[in-house]
Order: sequence, then C-alpha cells, then structure tokens
Amino acid sequence: MIDHMSVQVRDVPTSAAFYDAAIKAGAEVLHAPRVWPEYHPSYFAAFVRDPDGNNVEAVCHAPA
Repeated sequence: MIDHMSVQVRDVPTSAAFYDAAIKAGAEVLHAPRVWPEYHPSYFAAFVRDPDGNNVEAVCHAPA
C-alpha cells in the first residue's frame, strides 16, 4: 500500500476531471476539488481513496 500518492496536473479542469472519473470508477470521496490556501494560495486539489485504500490526489499549482 502506498498510503498517499499525489499527481501534479496541468490545470484546474484536469484536477476536477480526475475527481469526476475516479468517483465514476468507484473511488471513495475524500475531498472534492477546491483551493487549499493552507498549503499555498494556488494549491488546487481533489482527493479520493482508491479500492486498495490509498489516498490519491490530483493537484494543480498554477494560479487560478
């Protein structure tokens, strides 16, 4: 088990699309796509849990 895996994506729509596809594929919702200002002002990410129990994140660092 990996526990937490983060994948950097090019833009906000790609992070949101990852989330939508993962949910449709049966992943558990951890955190819907949003800005996480506690990390930095342009940290946009979505988090799901895969069937193996890993926390998988798609993050975009580009300014919104």
